Amino acid sequence: MTSVIQYYGTGRRKTATARVRLIPGTGQITVNGRTLEDYVGNRPGLSREIFTPFEAAEAMGRFDVVVTVCGGGISGQAGAIRHGIARALAEAAPQNRPVLRTGSLLTRDPRVKERKKYGRKRARKRFQFSKR
Repeated sequence: MTSVIQYYGTGRRKTATARVRLIPGTGQITVNGRTLEDYVGNRPGLSREIFTPFEAAEAMGRFDVVVTVCGGGISGQAGAIRHGIARALAEAAPQNRPVLRTGSLLTRDPRVKERKKYGRKRARKRFQFSKR
């Protein structure tokens, strides 16, 4: 049995986590068992965001991508997929690392939702104040 070379990367964004597997192939992307077009739907900006690591590393159509993503919403999941693909590409070819680093694709975006404080409606919004 011949083993296929695979490259792994874990990406995170907000509360979403994506486990990405790159397999040398034709450029097919599968997210949670669905095609990318089916998963993203009518939001072309998200599919563009997912492809940015491939464009930076000039690896379009060289890898099949299998993604398992959970947590967060569709936008956070797209960011997590992008991060995971960038990490897997850096593992696949170490010469891609500086290019991906300059595009800040290997950096985990630390911004998360701020917690709600007591005595407030949300994290910062206050209840309406009435002087009289």
